[in-house]
Amino acid sequence: MIDFWPLIGIGIITVGFMLRLNTLLVILIAGVVTGLIAHLQIVEILSILGESFTKNRYMSLFILILPMIGLLEHYGLKERAEILISSMKNASVSKVTFAYLLLRKVTNAMGLSLGGHPSMVRPLIAPMTEAAAVASNPAITEKQRLRVRAFAAVSENFGNFFSQLIFIGSGGLLLIKGVLDEAGYSMELDDMYVWAMPTALASLVIFFIFSKIEQKKATSVSKVAEDSEC
Repeated sequence: MIDFWPLIGIGIITVGFMLRLNTLLVILIAGVVTGLIAHLQIVEILSILGESFTKNRYMSLFILILPMIGLLEHYGLKERAEILISSMKNASVSKVTFAYLLLRKVTNAMGLSLGGHPSMVRPLIAPMTEAAAVASNPAITEKQRLRVRAFAAVSENFGNFFSQLIFIGSGGLLLIKGVLDEAGYSMELDDMYVWAMPTALASLVIFFIFSKIEQKKATSVSKVAEDSEC
């Protein structure tokens, strides 16, 4: 008979997330409980947790981003971004988002992690895109504002997801190579990253089309606004 008790940690994590408890505390409790049920000594459990943290400590670096972004926003980063875009006569939703998309792809191809929703989109790209939409359409509705903000986040997704394998040393590319090697298919990284380029180029074209469509939606005056003006 299969013993499913060591899987109780999954249940603890699920219940903890449903109750919206502290994430790190829930994971720590789940790990300790799983280890105890698996008949591990408390010293062994702490050793495993410490070793795992040491190997993946770079994952916790995102925590440092949050207070930094908070300080920048407190001192007017969002307002300055809006003022900058508002002063540009030719700025538009499509131009701002497409420029960020290109920046994201170029930096990804160079192996630089310059971007992300919390560090770039939330404090900079979204306000800049919204300001460009307001400059083009002063009668913009709240629904249009929300669409513009969402589209700014879409530019991050297109820019990162469809170009992260262009860099020869990316973690995703190394993972694919490891899986292929284990399956008996030997491929060199020099050959693998080339096949990520068609997807990156296709995403550029698709996003460009969507950005033009979104630009029209953001600048179109709604019936409600027209009626109120009358």
